Amino acid sequence: MATGTWQEVAVDAIVRRTPRVVSVFLRLQLPASLAGQHLDLRLSAPDGYQAQRSYSIASAPGAAPVELLVERLDDGEVSPWFHDAAEAGDTLEARGPIGGHFVWQPADGGPLLLVGGGSGVVPLLAMLRLRHTAGRGVPTLLLYSARRHEELIAADELGAMASADPSLRLVFITTREPARRPGDLDRRLDDALLREALADWGHAPAATFVCGATPFVEAVASGLRAAGLDASTIRTERYGGA
Repeated sequence: MATGTWQEVAVDAIVRRTPRVVSVFLRLQLPASLAGQHLDLRLSAPDGYQAQRSYSIASAPGAAPVELLVERLDDGEVSPWFHDAAEAGDTLEARGPIGGHFVWQPADGGPLLLVGGGSGVVPLLAMLRLRHTAGRGVPTLLLYSARRHEELIAADELGAMASADPSLRLVFITTREPARRPGDLDRRLDDALLREALADWGHAPAATFVCGATPFVEAVASGLRAAGLDASTIRTERYGGA
């Protein structure tokens, strides 16, 4: 599958992760991909109308089938199809992987700071899955914010990674429910929280990746700069309607 060429791909499976997020597993062969990249997907209606959206890859490079995580947006043109209609064996078009700025490889090292809001954790999950197999020992802090615990994507998997690797610190942040684990927080991810989390971690990140809705990303990036991080080390990715 050439990066810029549309190819027909098949749905391998769809698995519910949270009330509003499903994993979509696609049968396709990717060229050499990097953790943090995305695919473009295109649906075609019988009347010729087409809808196209981009989705971050959740699986580590080289994993098969390729996993995407799709959040349902009720007014979206693509995501409701995956939630309401798509089944194993259905086909659609895909191209990619795409993106070269918001990526991490084990050779890049660390310390590594990852900050995700809601489904913005998806490209960070790909980085952590790669790190788990090829980059253990890189000091890493994941700050993952959602409104409620049921909205935390891959929470059990992330918890298992952190339990198996002392160099990975995981902090779940819920804004509408009490924290459940020691070290987790139940407050807004604001400037004060960022300063406290960085001080408690004790590392100066060499690279920072922030992903989520635009207001979340802008607020976090501003807070990190205010906390003294070099703006050139902060990489951001925003998501919109789908």
